[in-house]
Order: sequence, then C-alpha cells, then structure tokens
Amino acid sequence: MRKEWVAKRQGQSNVTQMNYARQGIITEEMDYVAKRENLPVELIRDEVARGRMIIPANINHLNLEPMCIGIASKCKVNANIGASPNSSDINEELDKLKLSVKYGADTVMDLSTGGGNLDEIRTAIINTSPVPIGTVPIYQALESVHGNMENLTPNDFLHIIEKHAQQGVDYMTIHAGILIEHLPLVKNRITGIVSRGGGILARWMLHHHKQNPLYTHFDDIIEIFKKYDVSFSLGDSLRPGCQHDASDEAQLAELKTLGQLTRRAWEHNVQVMVEGPGHVPMDQIEFNVKKQMEECSEAPFYVLGPLVTDIAPGYDHITSAIGAAMAGWYGTAMLCYVTPKEHLGLPNAEDVRNGLIAYKIAAHAADIARHRIGARDRDDELSHARYNFDWNRQFELSLDPERAKEYHDETLPADIYKTAEFCSMCGPKFCPMQTKVDADALTELEKFLAKEPVTQG
Repeated sequence: MRKEWVAKRQGQSNVTQMNYARQGIITEEMDYVAKRENLPVELIRDEVARGRMIIPANINHLNLEPMCIGIASKCKVNANIGASPNSSDINEELDKLKLSVKYGADTVMDLSTGGGNLDEIRTAIINTSPVPIGTVPIYQALESVHGNMENLTPNDFLHIIEKHAQQGVDYMTIHAGILIEHLPLVKNRITGIVSRGGGILARWMLHHHKQNPLYTHFDDIIEIFKKYDVSFSLGDSLRPGCQHDASDEAQLAELKTLGQLTRRAWEHNVQVMVEGPGHVPMDQIEFNVKKQMEECSEAPFYVLGPLVTDIAPGYDHITSAIGAAMAGWYGTAMLCYVTPKEHLGLPNAEDVRNGLIAYKIAAHAADIARHRIGARDRDDELSHARYNFDWNRQFELSLDPERAKEYHDETLPADIYKTAEFCSMCGPKFCPMQTKVDADALTELEKFLAKEPVTQG
C-alpha cells in the first residue's frame, strides 16, 4: 500500500510526517489515519505538526497500515515480544507477533536480546507486521561487543541505530535522558535502575566517567531519523521499579532532560513520544501524567503500566492494567502491556494474549472516561445483545470472542443454549433480565405513582 506513497519522497533529506505537516502537506498516511480514527484530516495534520501526535511510519516499512499515537486519538496499546538468549526463536516470535495483531495490539516492540540472529529476527518481524515496530537498539549494540559493555563506542551505537532504521523500524527507544549527574540520585532507591538500557548506559558512564553517548550524539541520531522517518521513543532509564521509588528526584530529573531533548528533535521536525513509569501508586498517577505534559510540551506519553502495587507476581497484568486505565484517563496516549510473567520470566503465547486483553480493556475504559466520540457504541451494542440473550452476538462483540464462548460453553455447550434465556450462573428461573416490562406498562405505572400513594405490600 505504501510503495507508491514512499516513492514520491525519494531523494528528500527529511521525510518525516512532522516535516510534511509543518509545511501544511497532508500525506497519504495522515489521510489513512484520519479515516481509521474518524477524525478530520486537518486535525491529524495539525496535531502532528504541533508534536502532540505521531504517525510512526518508517519509509522502509511498506506493508505498514498507518496509525497514530496522541491525546486527540484513541488510547493505544503496545505489545512486547522478543527472543532471549535462554528461550524462544524466530518462529515463536512470529507467532507472538501474529497473536498480538489478532488481539488488537496497535504497535509491537521487538525486544530481542538473543536466541538467534537478531537482524534476521527483526527483518522477519517487520516484513510480517502491519503495525508499527519499535526496538531498543542498545540491546543489539551490547550483543555486538559480546556483552563487554565497556568496549562500546558512540559509533557502535550509531551504527546499530542506522541499521535498525534501514531495516524499517518505525520507532526506537533511545535512552538519551539519563545523564552522569543523575546517577547519584538513585542511591536511596530500593530497586535502583530497572531499565535494561538505562542500566547498560549507567555502567558505561561509571566505567568511563564520561557523559551518556546517546545524549552527546543526539543530533547525529536526529539526522538518521530524518532520513527514514523514525520516531523517537525517549526512554525513561530512571523509571521507578517499585512503589517506594515512584516520583523521586532521579525520575523527575531525567524527565526534565527528556523534555529538552523532545524540543531539540522538534527543531528538526522529527517525531517524538516520551516513555514513562513503571511502578506508581494510584494517588501519584495523575501527577505523573500532568508533569510529563508540562516538562515535555505535551508530546505523546507512553507508559509501562504503571503497576499500582508490588505484591502480586503472576498477576501483574492486573496490577498494571489498573494503573494503565487511570493513566489513559488522565491523558496518556499509549499503554505498554504487562503480562502475567512480568518479573518472573519470558512470556509465552498465552501470556501475550492475557496481557494484551487486559490492556485493551484498560485503553477502552480510558476512551470511555475521556468521552471519545463513539467509544461506548460497542458497549451499548453488547448490552442490547446481553439483554436479548443473543449469545453469539455477545461473543462477536467481545474483546476476546474465543474466551467468552469458551467460558459460556464449559457448562452449557449445546447449540440450543445459544438462544436460551439464561446462563449457568442463575439458571432458567432466576435470571433478572427475564423481567421484561414494555414501555406502555411503565408509562401507566408512572401515571399511577403520580396520583396514588404507594401502600406497603
């Protein structure tokens, strides 16, 4: 679909959606997104130009179906996949990708750190994916020097970043906001630095006693991103890893730097979203969202969770979906899912499914709370189907139709029960929805109550 769109941009030095939007140009991607979101295309263009919305769409990702991330659009959900040195392979990751797309992931991040040839895994994922693909290039940079972090040079980072861009990666987590002067601020934390990329850079800075090379070479990264239309996902290296560490001095110091970097990228018309925490108590979520908007000039916010308690290993898709729904309500543009395996191991296909559905619920709940146009239409339609005992229509409208049907059929599997006016909870005699009163009867009752005292039965 995008082959002809992109061909017209060959030879231009800056092919970002923001660059076109700031010239008043409506690209094919903007038009496509406007139709998907049911929003005026001029609004999409203006939000992209303002920096409050991004359309992650690398010119080399030709099979992409463009989407947007921003406060003016629906709340989005990202799914993480990726092979590790201890588990998984390319076929398993492709299965996870397909499952993620099936259950509604708006973007997918390939966080592979091993388990095969990383270039082959990434290329296969991009070539298969209709949704934007994000990566964390520092992982491959470390792998390229066989894990010897102290051997990494700025050119190593830039080489890997350009490789990812050439392969078609739509957005990259760049941990440019963690500075050497921030490191002493983590000494009173319980969990220290929990970001993998942040941890790698912290060790590099402590070893060399030099500033973060992604910060000092940020303008070089900008030049790469301009050529391919890669969006920044500015990494929160100092995100809190537990309730105790939330909203502390280290996190907020990095956030201020991320705001400065956001505006620097915008000077070159490069798209930016900003990553956020992490683990945050419920009473601090609104503060975190509003603080990000203030520091980062309303660039789209992309949060992991946040988890609202730390005592539920095995259920962190729930502890985080609670925080995610609140974050989306307060204005977060995209939610990064958490699976039941968070803190415990590498997710399998069923974990991906459970994490993604939990986050689709959170994002949809946020859209309803923000009164987005049409957000509740599906809810109302399912409610009508439920009241009319139209079981098959209920299944169709569910976020996970297969699971809804599976649970119904555990006790009442026969086809006759797909039209029954009860389920196995209440049985045939006690379902309250069987109490159907027509409108005329209710009108007569209203008239009666208006003129007659109600007597005790």
